[in-house]
Amino acid sequence: MTTAESRDPSRVRAMFGAIAGRYDLLNHLLSANLDRSWRRRAVAELPAVEAGTVLDLCGGTGDLSLEIVRGGRAGRVVCCDFSAPMLVRAAAKFARRGVADRCAPVEADGLRLPFADGAFDAVTVAFGVRNLADMDAGFREMLRVLRPGGTLVVLEFSTPHAPFLAGLYRFYLHRVLPRIGAAVSRRTGPYGYLARTIAEFPDPPSLAARIRAAGFAACGWLTRSGGIVAIHRAFKGGADGRVTPRRAGAEAPPSARAAGSRPPGR
Repeated sequence: MTTAESRDPSRVRAMFGAIAGRYDLLNHLLSANLDRSWRRRAVAELPAVEAGTVLDLCGGTGDLSLEIVRGGRAGRVVCCDFSAPMLVRAAAKFARRGVADRCAPVEADGLRLPFADGAFDAVTVAFGVRNLADMDAGFREMLRVLRPGGTLVVLEFSTPHAPFLAGLYRFYLHRVLPRIGAAVSRRTGPYGYLARTIAEFPDPPSLAARIRAAGFAACGWLTRSGGIVAIHRAFKGGADGRVTPRRAGAEAPPSARAAGSRPPGR
């Protein structure tokens, strides 16, 4: 089966529903618990909108939504995913943490969001855009529901550039990760799919260019853990076409510039 075939929405929905019970365990295990720090770093790229609302798209079991609330980045988070079993676990997690009044699980397709234009102050996506049947259409939909001047933050896997680390990572991705994932989840397909989609995912400059092509006025990025993940931050232009984010309107996040990353076209 090709990656395009396996990214069919019904297949992806069924796949994530089947592994929902062990999803959090495997996230922590397969990332050596680095996924927690990656989420915290992604949330740090959000402006603090204490009275605002953030859409956590492809929110899964709600870990990023919780981090947004804990970090004081929003008054309310909508945790949106198209997998009902994932959202059941997210809702239970929100109740246990005492934030059910601030984190609302919503089942919806990321390509056809049931929200009004400009409904959110920020949109986040953690490890989810790879699973969209049409990534570019997904970015256009994120732009639609984002208010003028609002922020998009995308946390995704990438590929290290250092040859030695890249070689080790490829070995882990294709030989180790699928076997551990299959053993723990008792499912043979999902983590092979994960490895394929990571290997085929655009590099940070290419992804930034696609985000801009969807209509965002600016986009930059930073990398973490030797390039294993990349965090992109983009802005929606105002009514006059200018970038008017709550934080200064640099093309790239300040931390990205310090780390030597650069936005496309520079």
